[in-house]
Amino acid sequence: MPQPLLYKPPPSWQFWAAFGGAILIEAGSVLIAGIKHEAPPVDLSQIPTATVEATLQPEDQPTPPPEDIPIQEPPPIPDVAEFHEEKPPPPKTNKPTGPVKAPQGVTGTMSITGAKAIAIYAPKPDYPYEARSRHQTGSGVAVLSVDTASGNVTDASMAQSIGSPILDQSTVSTFRRWRFAPGKCAPKVKVPITYTMTGASY
Repeated sequence: MPQPLLYKPPPSWQFWAAFGGAILIEAGSVLIAGIKHEAPPVDLSQIPTATVEATLQPEDQPTPPPEDIPIQEPPPIPDVAEFHEEKPPPPKTNKPTGPVKAPQGVTGTMSITGAKAIAIYAPKPDYPYEARSRHQTGSGVAVLSVDTASGNVTDASMAQSIGSPILDQSTVSTFRRWRFAPGKCAPKVKVPITYTMTGASY
């Protein structure tokens, strides 16, 4: 009668062979880990060297002035005649070359009526206070000598006295200041004058 199949263990040499291989692998890994990999030394003798030269400029060095650039002179300005405004000549005035003669018909003695029409300055004589205080009144006739060229009175006198030296003097001193239009007055002008308490009238 056949016997049943039972488990048969492997031979012992296989076990020891496997165990020994594992030990060898473990020992090899430890040795590899323990070895330090060092980098090979670099040869520096073959690297070229460069020399750098640096120069320092002194500080605060003045900047050289710019070169003078010649300036061209402008072309000469052509001569242009200046414009002058022509002014008309002044009007000619017929100035008398000699003494002005009295106009035709104005000769001899002129009355006060005609003399007033051509008088430029003819103040009225004052009534002096001394004569007024003495109540001196009266009438007289003054004669004026006139320069016909200028119209100025050159002299005055009393042809008929008023009767009071004070009134006569006041009359002639005032009439000597009279002026008439040049060339229009006669050489003589007769002026009747009357003094009352209110003043002089002619």
